[in-house]
Amino acid sequence: MLKRSIYSILPLTKKHIFEKEARNKLMNAHVLHSAAVHARARSPLQFKMAATMKKGVGAEDVNVTFEDQQKINKFARNTNRMSELKDEIEAKKKSFQNLEDASDDLMMCEDDALLIPYQIGDVFISHSQEETQEMLEAAKEALQDEIKALEGRVSSIQGVLGDLKVQLYAKFGNNINLEADES
Repeated sequence: MLKRSIYSILPLTKKHIFEKEARNKLMNAHVLHSAAVHARARSPLQFKMAATMKKGVGAEDVNVTFEDQQKINKFARNTNRMSELKDEIEAKKKSFQNLEDASDDLMMCEDDALLIPYQIGDVFISHSQEETQEMLEAAKEALQDEIKALEGRVSSIQGVLGDLKVQLYAKFGNNINLEADES
């Protein structure tokens, strides 16, 4: 006996409607999986984004288009990039503090004839106290400029994230959570 599929029984229009509904359900499942993968990709010390569709009481069935998926992915990438930049800023601030401490210790040194070793790359080169102080000041200024540039990038990313939040919350409402969760 020949088995007939459900598609051969249904008229052509109903077949296409059934396939479209199946594709939409598959796309929504892909959004949930994709957001979960992005959330797991970060280390436990970083913020985790819960850019997932909520399944709860009163949740509407919202179709997720390709453009919506792209916005969610862009939001996740920018959030991850922002947390990496914040970590880099913290590391540079620690380096800046070390340079300030070294500069303060150098000022307390009473012997002007003493040669001070200064690290350039992997090599230590001995310089006079004045030359070392000048090099420390130049390094501090360069580090401050790098920190300001990184903070500018963070603020621009925050602007992009704000725009994406507005767009995504406008479409999905309470069905999506874009807030950072500390773990």
